[in-house]
Amino acid sequence: MKRFLSATTLCAAAVAAVMSGAAGAQTKEIKIAHVYSKTGPLEAYGKQTAVGLQMGLDYATGGTMTVAGKKLVVIEKDDQGKPDVGKSLLAAAYGDDKVDLAVGPTSSGVALAMLPVAEEYKKILLVEPAVADSITGDKWNKYIFRTGRNSSQDAISNAVAQDKAGTVIATLAQDNAFGRDGVKAFKDALSKAKLVHEEYLPAATTDFTAGAQRLIDKLKDQPGRKVIWIIWAGAGNPFKIADLDLKRYNIEIATGGNILPAMAAYKQFPGMEGATYYYFGIPKNPVNEWLVANHYKQYKAPPDFFTAGGMAAGIAIVEALKKTKGDTATEPLIKAMEGMSFETPKGKMTFRVEDHQAMQSMYHFKIKVDPAFAWGVPELVHEIKPEEMNVPVKNKR
Repeated sequence: MKRFLSATTLCAAAVAAVMSGAAGAQTKEIKIAHVYSKTGPLEAYGKQTAVGLQMGLDYATGGTMTVAGKKLVVIEKDDQGKPDVGKSLLAAAYGDDKVDLAVGPTSSGVALAMLPVAEEYKKILLVEPAVADSITGDKWNKYIFRTGRNSSQDAISNAVAQDKAGTVIATLAQDNAFGRDGVKAFKDALSKAKLVHEEYLPAATTDFTAGAQRLIDKLKDQPGRKVIWIIWAGAGNPFKIADLDLKRYNIEIATGGNILPAMAAYKQFPGMEGATYYYFGIPKNPVNEWLVANHYKQYKAPPDFFTAGGMAAGIAIVEALKKTKGDTATEPLIKAMEGMSFETPKGKMTFRVEDHQAMQSMYHFKIKVDPAFAWGVPELVHEIKPEEMNVPVKNKR
């Protein structure tokens, strides 16, 4: 009799454990690591992404921060813009924190260091906003998705604005993955204009005089329209090269979009054309209206360049989890996300099956000076839709 009671007790305990496990599974948290530059040279970009990510999760869950009864929890980690730090933090997030997936980072160099970690742990890394083509190109693996635009999308859209017969172009970029990938993609996208010089300077450059002089020397005797196309991120103001009296040589400056503080320099160049990833006044859709209204409400300012990207990442995560009914296993998530379309502040994005790059609109703009704004205002010339950009697939899949 004593043995029978013991067996019954054991059986009851086992049933209770199973029921407890089932209940736990129903209330389980979904952990998301956000590895980004909370500090370092790209701190301003990282902070915008963090705000946008939270707003995207909030928007897509209708304010509940839950999917399929599971609470979304974001664990933030500061990579300081250092590849070795980002790599170790992502490994700790997957291994120690047991996160279900990760978002980030800000820097392309950090992203490239993190890609093998996602592959090792067989967990999704949703890249936002690192730009280098190689992230979804030759360094890519199947666990990598990207909501942020890549260098080719930046370059092709800027080529739309600059690629005209009789135009001679020299480029000024940072000597890193972001700068070199961006220039290569821009050069590959040109078909009518002529590229005569590529100038690369250290990412922390503050004195642009020597580089500017080399650019002037290459352009000053060229016939036709002469343009210096700038691709720059973080500290330093490459637009100071305008102080060297470029007008004397009929040399123009052109560039893409940037965060609002950086675009204060654009006020010097009314009529300047380029292409941008996002400006809060351009897209007309319900998601962007929500973002602009709620960002003004919370922060008394408009959302910026990387805020929209962070929001797109948050929305993508929630939409994928809705498709899997809260299942966070990697393979179901990959299956759900490949080819998935979702609405963002920029309109519809779609993860391309071949390399998991989000196909998205870009915006050809012309700068207008408006005294009401501290920055040069990019006015829409043309929305460049995904189908208008032949964005190459560059991975080894």
